[in-house]
Amino acid sequence: MAWMAWTTPTAIFFVIIALLLVTFSVLAIRFPETPRRGVLGIETTRGDRLFITLLGSAFINLAWLGVMGAALQPWALLICLFYAAAVFRWV
Repeated sequence: MAWMAWTTPTAIFFVIIALLLVTFSVLAIRFPETPRRGVLGIETTRGDRLFITLLGSAFINLAWLGVMGAALQPWALLICLFYAAAVFRWV
């Protein structure tokens, strides 16, 4: 099984994604919501906004790696947090 690089950061990443999915599933069951229309002009729910946030954050991190390199990668996390707040607020 040496083909998969299961490092601590990789494991933490997947645990956080799993916890997010469980949390949003519980929220959807416990506090159902009606879709809302944001700046994109489409109706979105919490789950949709989570997906948009995760997808956008992946692109932010890839672009950051391509432009700045891995040394400054923690700054990309800060940008992703601001991006997530904006998506959940306005999308």
